[in-house]
Amino acid sequence: MSEAIFDGKVLAAALPNLPGVYRMLNTAGEVIYVGKAIDLRKRVSSYFQKSTLGPRIQLMVSQIAGIETTVTRSEAEALLLENNLIKSLTPRYNILFRDDKSYPYVKLSQHAFPRLAFYRGTIDHQHQYFGPFPNAGVVRESIQLLQKVFRLRTCEDSMFHHRTRPCLLYQIKRCSGPCVNLIKQSDYLADVKSATLFLQGKQSEVINTIAEKMRQASHRMNYEQAAVFRDQMQALRKIQEKQFVDSVKSLDADVIAGVKALDGSEKICVNLVMIRGGLHLGDKSFFPQNIHGYEMVDVLEAFIAQHYLNRSIPPMIIIDTKIQMKALQSLLTEQANRKVAIVSNPIGERRMWLDMATANAHLALKQLLQRQASQEDRLHILQQTLNLSNLSRIECFDISHTAGEATVAACVVYDHFTMQNNEYRRYNITGIVPGDDYAAMKQALQRRYVKIVEGHGKIPDLILIDGGKGQVSAAQETLTELGLADIPFLGVAKGEDRKPGLEQLVFPLAENPLKLPADHAGLHLIQQIRDEAHRFAIQGHRARRNKARTVSRLEEIAGIGAKRRQSLLGRFGGMKGVLTASIEELQQTEGISQALAERIYQELH
Repeated sequence: MSEAIFDGKVLAAALPNLPGVYRMLNTAGEVIYVGKAIDLRKRVSSYFQKSTLGPRIQLMVSQIAGIETTVTRSEAEALLLENNLIKSLTPRYNILFRDDKSYPYVKLSQHAFPRLAFYRGTIDHQHQYFGPFPNAGVVRESIQLLQKVFRLRTCEDSMFHHRTRPCLLYQIKRCSGPCVNLIKQSDYLADVKSATLFLQGKQSEVINTIAEKMRQASHRMNYEQAAVFRDQMQALRKIQEKQFVDSVKSLDADVIAGVKALDGSEKICVNLVMIRGGLHLGDKSFFPQNIHGYEMVDVLEAFIAQHYLNRSIPPMIIIDTKIQMKALQSLLTEQANRKVAIVSNPIGERRMWLDMATANAHLALKQLLQRQASQEDRLHILQQTLNLSNLSRIECFDISHTAGEATVAACVVYDHFTMQNNEYRRYNITGIVPGDDYAAMKQALQRRYVKIVEGHGKIPDLILIDGGKGQVSAAQETLTELGLADIPFLGVAKGEDRKPGLEQLVFPLAENPLKLPADHAGLHLIQQIRDEAHRFAIQGHRARRNKARTVSRLEEIAGIGAKRRQSLLGRFGGMKGVLTASIEELQQTEGISQALAERIYQELH
């Protein structure tokens, strides 16, 4: 029985006149586009009725073999669902922003003596969060400043509750020693309040408060305390002097500017500037994919919708292009649980911020195009050197272990003139003789490319193997077994004394390796990809090795789950305390019976 022919007009006519999300599928069942609509019937019908569709949309429509729809209660809800689906499905015809990492925050816990900490992840309402910050370096610098000025604790709770004497941070005046009651709780909370105001950009208010405390302490002839307040004031004034990009007003806003390349490449850069408390925390540039045929307004709308999904949102977003703001503002306001304003025509100080974001976007785009031009030259030269008809996607493998322990294989991907971090993969190697690099390489290649045999994934134009003849022979055997022997591959053998520039390229059927000049552009590209594979493999190996070496011996005892293990470690202050505890002391821990206490003692001794 033959499959029914897809008729978009018929399907669209049956859709309701309600808001919702539509997903367009190709013959393989893959989602190629996700869109939202105030009226599903009108929006989906437009793809099959209009004769003025652009070439890109026409190509997409020609590939549609099915359409799935989901009705929502409002346009804002449709917008939220649309961008959730775009992030999870990454359809080829949607504008995509690669921003997988969560942003870092400064966190103040809600303890009797709050802890100052670096935090990355989903925020909650149990603690105070300040940010987000554009990068981890800014967060750590802020924490160091706050330690220096306000001397708040940064230690973990397990350490805080079991200290008997102050740590080194107290000795170097980076902590006030609340763990051993060297500061009153009221005084510590006053420092926490000052730190909070500082993070909110209210430095002048903090300085005035501390100045008043200094005068009162001096009036009481408590000159030692007055000196502490004096040092805090001096440190804060120095910070103010260093903050050259400052706002008179305590503005909390994100400034977004988009610029397009003028060289015909259609590259676009979206620059995000973060302003918190009137202070410039830094900026970050994004380069969206799948933008052919889209206008700048479409790109900015897609960025705002995708970027702020499940993220902290400032009260104001400043942009340089007028967009359809009603649905976006409604969605962001609902998500932030307060009013969020999108300003598209700023004046005064806000215009200054926007001009700065635009300048940064131009600079970032210029640098990207320069790097890409260099990468294009390298790739073209390597393609000619290897006599390949096509060379775009390169995958490189490396093996890392310590004397056979915790063997990890890594695969990195180079495509579209850059490293594709989201396509990197690691493989924990098991079931081989420890230290057998050839077996490890075979296992990694088999696990990687069996998916291609099954019809999933992209076939590389070239495979690089970090190693010599042995690794190349192992790779040849594995690829032949998989029926992929036609994929070009070669080994990158380290040269004499492992010096860069002396590498030898080992081909599967060649008797002698190829040695390129040290200044060869193609060799530089190979080195770049090989070094990235080496870094990624070592990182995975170290993580696996450290995890294996730090696994608590308690995990090996039957009847000890995560909750009981946590109770034991918390009660005795760590594994060392558990080891020295008697059966009676172990039994006093919540959830530990006498029989279990005896078993724990026997297993540990």
